[in-house]
Parts: sequence; C-alpha cells; structure tokens
Amino acid sequence: MDTELLNEEQIQHILKLYKQNKEKNKLKYDSIKDTDEFKIKNRARAKDHYEKNKHVKKNTYNENKELIKARNSYYYYKKQNRIEDYKVKYPERYQMLINMNYLSDQKPSESTETSNSGSGSSS
Repeated sequence: MDTELLNEEQIQHILKLYKQNKEKNKLKYDSIKDTDEFKIKNRARAKDHYEKNKHVKKNTYNENKELIKARNSYYYYKKQNRIEDYKVKYPERYQMLINMNYLSDQKPSESTETSNSGSGSSS
C-alpha cells in the first residue's frame, strides 16, 4: 500500500478479510486439534522447543533468583499479616522490591484519607 491514507471502505474491507481469515483458521484448528496425528506433532514440536530453549529459562531464573526469593518471601509474610517482621528480618529484600517497583513504601492509611473519619453519621 502507498503512503496515502485508506478510506473508510478500504478499512472495512481489510477488517472483513481479517475476520474471515481468523474464523477460517479457527475452524481448521478445531477440526484437527483432537486428531492423534496433530497431538503427536504438537507434542514433538513442544518438546523440541523445550530442549532448544531450556538454557534460556535457566539463565533467566538465575539472573532473577534474588528478586524471586524477595517477592515470594514478601507474599508469605503478607499472607501471614506479618509485613513488619519481613521489613525487620529482610530489609535488603524489602528495599529491592521497592526499587524494582513491586511495592510502594507508602501505607494506605498515610497516603489517602478515609471517608469514615468521623464516628457519627452525616444525617
């Protein structure tokens, strides 16, 4: 296509062709997905991909090991309602999570006002 802009009719035609192609591919997949031949080929493809790329996954894990440990232990302490214990026991992990923008250092009670600040009703 040239650098000229497409008019509305051309855009609608392109969208119609795209939707028809997606539907045709979905029908084709639905018709062959349960066949034994497809399953065997798909498993072989997946196994081949795993064998070729398992070192990538291992490297990614090793590069992010400390972050994963920090995040998992944070969620453990959060589930136990012991965030303050986590901050005291693992201050470097807590700081790492803040630096990586997993957490913000503000407490909700300090950053926002609650609408129920008064004890009486407003009626």
